[in-house]
Amino acid sequence: MSQNLVSLSFPQADIDAIDAALATLEEKFARLIELSVADRRSLVKMGDKSEAFCRQTLIVLDQNRTILPPNFDFNEAVQDLATLDLLRSRFQRLRQLIGKADDTEMALGSDIMSAALDGYALAKVSGKGAGLETLREAMSARYSRKPKTSADVPA
Repeated sequence: MSQNLVSLSFPQADIDAIDAALATLEEKFARLIELSVADRRSLVKMGDKSEAFCRQTLIVLDQNRTILPPNFDFNEAVQDLATLDLLRSRFQRLRQLIGKADDTEMALGSDIMSAALDGYALAKVSGKGAGLETLREAMSARYSRKPKTSADVPA
């Protein structure tokens, strides 16, 4: 095999522990929300630069509560900030773990694809006889090309 980016195996006990940990995370994070694409687009977003503004504004408002109208829920804004501070490092850890999971999934797929391509090349060369013709034909379907029509060719 020409490529081997990752080689992993997990004992069943580890898989069971991972599944239990994921179930715990799902249970404990059940109160998290999921936004639609339209909701995401319409939201006012707090980025890195605006976070300092938001924090400073809440400090000023706390010192001047008399300017707040009765329908302004200052305590909710303070609670939201505290919750963000509490969860942010955990979200970062989850993002790092997801990044590693995505990279590992990509590497495993690439290793499999590389091995399949090597195997296909071997079957193509020595596939005559030995019952490999059917396998070689099945694999060749991945690379079958349809002839370009005049609609496919740019003007």
